[in-house]
Amino acid sequence: MNLAPLTQRFVLHFGEMGSRWGINRTVGQIYALLYVSPRALNADDIGEALAFSRSNVSMGLKELQSWNLVRLQHLPNDRREYFQAPEDVWAIFRTLAEERRKREIDPTLSMLRDALMEQPANQDDIHAQARMKQMHDLIELMTGWLADVQKMDSATLIKLMKMGAKVQKLLEIKDKVTGSVKAGLTGRAASNTVAEQPDDNRS
Repeated sequence: MNLAPLTQRFVLHFGEMGSRWGINRTVGQIYALLYVSPRALNADDIGEALAFSRSNVSMGLKELQSWNLVRLQHLPNDRREYFQAPEDVWAIFRTLAEERRKREIDPTLSMLRDALMEQPANQDDIHAQARMKQMHDLIELMTGWLADVQKMDSATLIKLMKMGAKVQKLLEIKDKVTGSVKAGLTGRAASNTVAEQPDDNRS
């Protein structure tokens, strides 16, 4: 199985980038190959295309399966296992976000919650807990947002991403409207209070 020049460039680049994302070069290249392949591939296909040993391919596929980034398939009259990446790129994004949350964010949140429950021993601990509380609140806010994103279908997610700076403008409009409503209610309450006060000059 020979790779076309364009595919080869993509696979090699993905392998190099993989190390920056926390995966090794082999896993990155295997995933890149599966992602652009028009059909499911077995371990022999992958090893031949990338010049990897069978053991390296096997370990790489197990790693990708642990991340839920590849689907296992079986073909009629073929005992070999075939692998394919999800076709929906947004499904891949959601899977990556969920797996990184479980592996990296949840343990940090757990540690921060435990630390915030402890009784500070001195002024330095009080300062440290205050800083940890800020980090805890930020991470919880982010994970809450990601949880909401996870529930969206791909079409809705695309619309949200395309809104970009429009979201900020909408929030600014909302704040102005909310401020105006609060000012109006405050003014009305003040007027009602004045109207309800007794007139001492009345005979």
